[in-house]
Amino acid sequence: MSTDGNKKQFWKRNAAKVPGNIQHVYGAQHPPFDPLLHANLIKAGNKPPPATPGKPKKATTFQEFESITSDAWDVGDDDDELLAMAAQNLNIEVVMETANKVIENHSKQQERQRQDQTTELEQREEDTQEEVAEDEEDEEEDEEDRLGEGEVTGPEVSFASQRSPYTDGRLVKSHSEAPIGSPKDTAGEHAALHRQRSLPHRPPVIPLVARMADQNTSGTPAMTEREASRLDKFKQLLTGPNTDLEELRKLSWSGIPRQVRPITWKLLSGYLPANAERRDSVLQRKRQEYFGFIQQYYDSRNDEHHQDTYRQIHIDIPRMSPESLVLQPKVTEIHIDIPRTNPLIPLFQQASVQEIFERILFIWAIRHPASGYVQGINDLVTPFFVVYVFEYIEEEVENFDVSSLQEEALRNIEADSFWCMSKLLDGIQDNYTFAQPGIQRKVKALEELVSRIDESVHRHMQQYEVEYLQFAFRWMNNLLMRELPLRCTIRLWDTYQAEPEGFSHFHLYVCAAFLVRWRKEILEERDFQGLMILLQNLPTMHWGNEEVSVLLAEAYRLKFAFADAPNHYKR
Repeated sequence: MSTDGNKKQFWKRNAAKVPGNIQHVYGAQHPPFDPLLHANLIKAGNKPPPATPGKPKKATTFQEFESITSDAWDVGDDDDELLAMAAQNLNIEVVMETANKVIENHSKQQERQRQDQTTELEQREEDTQEEVAEDEEDEEEDEEDRLGEGEVTGPEVSFASQRSPYTDGRLVKSHSEAPIGSPKDTAGEHAALHRQRSLPHRPPVIPLVARMADQNTSGTPAMTEREASRLDKFKQLLTGPNTDLEELRKLSWSGIPRQVRPITWKLLSGYLPANAERRDSVLQRKRQEYFGFIQQYYDSRNDEHHQDTYRQIHIDIPRMSPESLVLQPKVTEIHIDIPRTNPLIPLFQQASVQEIFERILFIWAIRHPASGYVQGINDLVTPFFVVYVFEYIEEEVENFDVSSLQEEALRNIEADSFWCMSKLLDGIQDNYTFAQPGIQRKVKALEELVSRIDESVHRHMQQYEVEYLQFAFRWMNNLLMRELPLRCTIRLWDTYQAEPEGFSHFHLYVCAAFLVRWRKEILEERDFQGLMILLQNLPTMHWGNEEVSVLLAEAYRLKFAFADAPNHYKR
């Protein structure tokens, strides 16, 4: 330590501000300063402060500053002096008394909070019991009044929700009505609600089978302001006397709200006319025409004069040449393929639904002898069927029992699905004729397109001898329905319906964007088997509207760059 007597040691200046000096803090948890209880502290505090020397001379050079502060971190007797100064202002009894009061106040505050929560819960239980008792009394009075008027009551009469005209008297959906439980159950629900409110918010979980519907139908938040605005635009456009189809396509390109999707799909596919006055008559005529085909062909398939034909089909299928095979309605293949349609979704495993699909596919095969039934066409019925079921219900469809719908509603759904599927297949029928030339051309175009937009992916697959036909055939044959959840397929078809030649032309660019989307995963695979397993089992189960919208935007960019410049394919 410096021995220069003329220098004032660093830590002895301004003793009142020495670090570690105990300062009393009074606030939320500290009692006010009591002079009687803190006599010792007052006594210690009444000591006159040490005389401070005059204001030190300001250092003008670094050397002077260094000499003044050279003892700042020296260890010596000054440390003992500092500790003694701090101890003078610190009384252990005062500290312990203050700490005990803080703990006591905190305990009392917690006890009051617990009592308040208990009282509030008891009050809620009492209010709930009173409400239940009042509701029961009102129901008894209403039931007595109905019995007095001669009305017949049943278990469903007490529900106040509106019934659908297509559900045979059964409730299709009730947003707010639920059976009233006992007071104990209700109290338990209140307690559970209280616990839920204290936990962090969790995002809604979309069920596994909900992939068949769009995300707006599977536990997602309520409609946003933007979605409500878009719905209003659709309604204004659709309620006019003559719907502007071009404007409807522009509006539909980025997705169609579920509430108006059925009529929008019928208009965009050409099934319904743009003139609103003609729609009812066209629907009635087309539905009657379809069931005329059912009566003429399907209902008579078991007649005696057809038995030899169908028996011969079953015998000759193994013997037929490919040319003759596609000319017959492949009854056995329809029976085999229908149970395979979306096997994880209970809706499509219902016998009545499978019968509907069988009739649709059989009539289409009879009316299109150039192709007949080809495996994969069964998948193309499902989006139309789901969308048109939503025209009659509001609840989730994956577990919906279609037998609860009235027969008229089921017939309408079946006929509308048939005609819209027929309109779709009319534009891509060369995909399903002999040798499927349409698919082969599109797979070749996909290979050329990918070689231009991402040469590293193209060369990587060439290196491991992966042929595009080995994985992209299914993409073209089933329109990516085996690669995407059905909710994503429905969203994808919104754009396909709005895009000119969406199913026949735009789909190529969607497939190219879809392949390049997995670029990183593809380049990580280092053998043929790994690449094929990846490309046939792409991880899209979690996909929703956002992922599909990004995919469509990239496909549109590729179309804009290559559709009108086919020479870009060539090197």
